[in-house]
Amino acid sequence: MVPNSELRAKARKTLGNGIFTNEWIFALLVSLIAGAVIGFTSSFLLGVLIIGIVNIGLNKYYLYRSRNTVKYDDFNILIDGVKVDVAGNLVLGLLITLFTALWSLLFVIPGIVKSYSYSMAYFLKIDHPEYTATQAIDESRRIMNGHKMKLFLLDLSFIGWLILGSLCFGIGTLWVNAYMQASRAEFYRDLVGETVIVTEA
Repeated sequence: MVPNSELRAKARKTLGNGIFTNEWIFALLVSLIAGAVIGFTSSFLLGVLIIGIVNIGLNKYYLYRSRNTVKYDDFNILIDGVKVDVAGNLVLGLLITLFTALWSLLFVIPGIVKSYSYSMAYFLKIDHPEYTATQAIDESRRIMNGHKMKLFLLDLSFIGWLILGSLCFGIGTLWVNAYMQASRAEFYRDLVGETVIVTEA
């Protein structure tokens, strides 16, 4: 697998190599819309119910932007979670939330470890819409075997950015979140053997 620094460089390239580029701003808005849909639901239960379809749309946007198969301003992709196998996407979100919560009851660390095990399930469901929710989760566990620490370190590398972003009344973290999402899409592509070409020095 390529170094995390190269994954971040590819993510920045996808986002236009500048925090005020159209690509980065629109990616920020996509993440903000997805978060708002879940955050503004009338109840916790409803939020849990729709988390799967929201995350399918969100992850599909970043994955397809990485592959350059959609334009940066294509907001329609956010509703793809209800276009293909909506029931399966709902169940996927429910199962990931449930399994992570149950493991977290044992202590925080097992919950974190399992969250990384399940972290590629949405991407896999996007690429393999024929997968059931359990198949996507099982395949995520399989391909993340031996790679959870690498993804953890990728996430950890954004700590400085998050601290800096929080100094601007938390608004700056919106840019960082888009950067993290784009980097995770690059991680997935590298993990499944897609070529990640970085032209940035």
